[in-house]
Formats: sequence, structure tokens, C-alpha cells
Amino acid sequence: MIYLDNAATTLMKPRSVTDAVVRAMTTAGNASRGAHSTSLDASRIVYDARVKTAQLFGCSRPDHVVFTCNSTEALNIAIQGALRPGCHVITTDLEHNSVLRPLYRMQDAQGVRLDFVQADRSGKIDLNAFERLKRPDTAAIVCTHVSNLTGEIVDIARIGRFARENGILLIVDASQSAGCMPVDMEEMGIDVLCFTGHKGLMGPQGTGGMCIREGVEIRPLIEGGSGVQSYRRRQPEEYPTRLEAGTMNAHGLAGLSAGIDFIQKTGIRTIMEKERSLARAFYEGVRKIDGVQTYGDFTTPERGPVVALNIRSYDSSEVSDALSVDYGIATRPGAHCAPRMHRALGTQDQGAVRFSFSWFNTPEEVEEAVRAVGEIAGA
Repeated sequence: MIYLDNAATTLMKPRSVTDAVVRAMTTAGNASRGAHSTSLDASRIVYDARVKTAQLFGCSRPDHVVFTCNSTEALNIAIQGALRPGCHVITTDLEHNSVLRPLYRMQDAQGVRLDFVQADRSGKIDLNAFERLKRPDTAAIVCTHVSNLTGEIVDIARIGRFARENGILLIVDASQSAGCMPVDMEEMGIDVLCFTGHKGLMGPQGTGGMCIREGVEIRPLIEGGSGVQSYRRRQPEEYPTRLEAGTMNAHGLAGLSAGIDFIQKTGIRTIMEKERSLARAFYEGVRKIDGVQTYGDFTTPERGPVVALNIRSYDSSEVSDALSVDYGIATRPGAHCAPRMHRALGTQDQGAVRFSFSWFNTPEEVEEAVRAVGEIAGA
């Protein structure tokens, strides 16, 4: 199989990741739930993962790294735990349903007022729109770093400066950028950074989390066992326990920690450049094929390693199925959990076929994918 669905999850992992998971499954007990060696081993795994995550993302306090099952859970905790009823929030058309649905829920149930920075037909947004949409009661901006559909990179540093100058909380969805390009909370002015472990970080599924700037208060979404302060009626107030109820996924976090080690050793800019090079080569190969329509602004090399396209009027699911069955190429068709973006692009009925690249893909695989698209298009 030629696996080009890395924006959904990375299939190919460093060997060190799988080795770390297997090792943890035979040595790690329940973190913070005992003083015996296996519990302490699990606690060390979790702590090491916090430290490495904080270092990777420029988070000043490792104890403000909170682990979750994925970025969806992290975004739900951040959005529902930081926003207050009736406040005003600015978000964008680029967002994934992991952002949209919690916001819509708070809009319906708690009167949160939403404004959207709209995307144009190429999937770009006007950053000046944040200033135009700001109100005296604007409490937060919730924004993706990279579109999961077009690969469009949002200038988070610019938005961060605007947010800081106006006392607005900035919550960033780094699902598509974490591990694929440098992300630094301090430099970018990010208050809450939500990430997942199973994409660019090359970790196992079921891992993810958030990094929280010191001074930001987020209410718990769930409460329960914490291993500490067991006689309190409510969840402990200190981070990270405040937002981590229940048994930690020490096995998965061992793999996530190994994935971060691989990224740091290889060099995140080295990884970024290779992935972008593969995506660019694929784009250059398909853009002139008759009947192929690509989406996004390719005038800049600074993009996520994603190319979305359609072939003639063919349904995107039919194209993706043909790629899989006839050519052994894995892609993602459909709406990509990004309904507002598809409406902006005019692809809400057809969907799109997304090709997404990782460190472990090769130029030869790109050539084969270009050939397959050409044959399906009848070129």
C-alpha cells in the first residue's frame, strides 16, 4: 500500500514508537496510584512525556501540559472549560468539527455568540477580519493552525499579537501542525494549544492533549479519580490533575514520547521540508492533468503537506475507492469534518480527495500517485 492519508493518522511510525508501547505494556502500572515499581514506572513515563511536550511546543511549565485521548477531547475541554455563557467568540471557516461542534453547542445552550472569519474560494482568510469582528465582550479566538483540507497555514503569531493586545484568549488547534512544523506558544502568543499524538507527532492513537499558558483557568469537563486529594469532594485545582480524571494512558504516552524523541533527533525543520517537498511534487504533477481541480493557494511554499483535489465531476468517494482498489493508494475522500471550508470552496456536494504526506513517504510513491490520478482522469 502507498499510504497518503497521514492528515488522518500516520500509519508508518518510527520503530522506537512501537517498541516503547510494547515495553510499557509489560512494565507500566497505573501512574500516581501506588508506590510500587510498576506504578512509579508509569509515573515516570507520563512525566517524561510532559517535559518533552513542553519543550517541543515552548510551554513554560510542564505541569501545564494536560494529556487527553486526542485533540478533539482537548478542544472540548478548552472551549467548554474556558468560555462563559453569553460571551463572544471569533473563529474561522477553516475549522474542523472538533472546534465547530463544541462552539455550536455553547451557542445553543449557553448563548455564546459566534462570528466567523470567512474563507475565500481558494481557502484563504483575511487576517484583518479579526479586528473588524472584535467586540468589547470578545472573550476568545479559536483557530486552527493549518487547514486539514487545503493545507493553508494561518499566521498564528499575528493573531496572537492581536489577541494579547486586546486581552483575548487564543485557543489554537494544532492537529495538523504539531510535529510537521515548528510551534512555539511563547513566540506565537498562544494561550491554549491543543494537539493530537497520532498524526505528525507519530505517536499512537488515543494520545493527545493541551498546553496551557500560566494564568489561564480552564474548568474540568470531567471529574473522578486522580490518585491524589481523594477526600476532596471536587477535582483537585492544580494542573495537570485538574483536567486529568481517571487512569492515564501510560502505554500510549510512552509511544508519544518516543515519537517526540524521533522528531527532535531528526529535526522538525528537516521533516517539514521533506513533507512539503513531497506535497509540492505531487501538486506539480497533477495540476496540469486535464479534468483535475486542486484546492488551496499554492503560490507560497509555506503550506501543510496536503493536496486536495477532484477529478472532473466524479464523486470523491468513487475516486478514493478506485485509488485504493486499483492502485493500492490510501487517501481520504468526503467532507473531512470541515463543512464550512467545503462550502467556501464550493465542494459541499462532491467533497474532495485529500492526499497527505509524511516523513516516511517517498518520491517514487508520489510519482505513482500522480500516474494513478492521470489514468483515472483519462489523461
